[in-house]
Amino acid sequence: MEGLLVNKCSLLAGIVVLSLLTACSTSFLKYEKQDQLKKIDEFEKAVKIEEPSAPAETSEATSATKPAEVAKRESAAPAKSSKDSKSAKVTAPSPLIKDAKKAPAKTKKGSKVAAAPAAVESTRRQPEIEDDAGFNGRRPVVDPFRVGEEVVHNVSYFKMSAGELRFKTLPMATVNGRKSYKHNIAIKTISLFASVYTVEDSVDIFMDYETVTPTVFELHVKESGQLREAKMLFDSVNKMATYWEKKVTKQDGEEEKREQWELEEYAQNVYSAIFYMRMFQWEIGKEYAFRVSNDKENLVFSGKAIRKEVLDTELGPMKAIVMQPNITLKGKFKPIGENLIWLSDDEHKYILRIEAKIKIGTLVSEVVSIKPGKAP
Repeated sequence: MEGLLVNKCSLLAGIVVLSLLTACSTSFLKYEKQDQLKKIDEFEKAVKIEEPSAPAETSEATSATKPAEVAKRESAAPAKSSKDSKSAKVTAPSPLIKDAKKAPAKTKKGSKVAAAPAAVESTRRQPEIEDDAGFNGRRPVVDPFRVGEEVVHNVSYFKMSAGELRFKTLPMATVNGRKSYKHNIAIKTISLFASVYTVEDSVDIFMDYETVTPTVFELHVKESGQLREAKMLFDSVNKMATYWEKKVTKQDGEEEKREQWELEEYAQNVYSAIFYMRMFQWEIGKEYAFRVSNDKENLVFSGKAIRKEVLDTELGPMKAIVMQPNITLKGKFKPIGENLIWLSDDEHKYILRIEAKIKIGTLVSEVVSIKPGKAP
């Protein structure tokens, strides 16, 4: 997880490189006041998170599901009633606006006629740097996320398995009174690499359901060389980002940090960006962009869909879109090396493969299991 914050340009590559390939130890760092790292009073006063008392059942989701099996189950699922699907619907313009012109209300002679509702002018989705195909305002027409979905990757270096990376969508939560997605990313070393450096990191990401922008993330780092708890709040009302961190390392002992900076509207953080990019259509040859704010900097993440291909995975052949990410900082293009991301060529846009060329060799993270989950 360390690398993802330090090297925002590489997004997912750094998370694995720095976590798995640095330091030299065989067990988690011992710290008698470990529980105190999680207590950040200012954050607790500013944020109220309410989650379901019990996790949603995902009986239909099975481990190592092949794409064809997933599609078959989803197509065979019975249609939900309007009551059940209320939360998943995209708000459409009111039909009253359209009908008002066709059938004006009748009034008695001499009485005043109420003005018909003015036609709503269509405006481009905000912010303008983002593509609006497949969206109705800020909401996607088809929501790619399913509660209970879990995509598991095997992370390898020089074709040797090094760790496991998981992407999850958990039951909906409420953050400061607003309905929110809850996503999770977790990474841990396998036993072979744990003898060199032990990692068990995770981050919970909360995104506002209506605006699809992040509000909070909570990072939990448990490694051989450090223990760390970090929290971030994106205050869209006051347009301010605040980051809190408590950590202890073998070299420097206890440290605390608080940072604050101005936030650009509709910006993602480095973790929510991983899920947010799944909402776009990714047409071949087309470039997509959105804002990302991290470490006192406001960036523009962009990606270009360069080709389609059939990816050979442990789950069998999977249709994929190959995307190449880039970063723009302060108006200047910042190359981030030869990194590629494979997204499933369907409505979910699961992350199927990540390939990052580093100084020595290539780091690969590829799907080994998919649990499809259920619509929220």
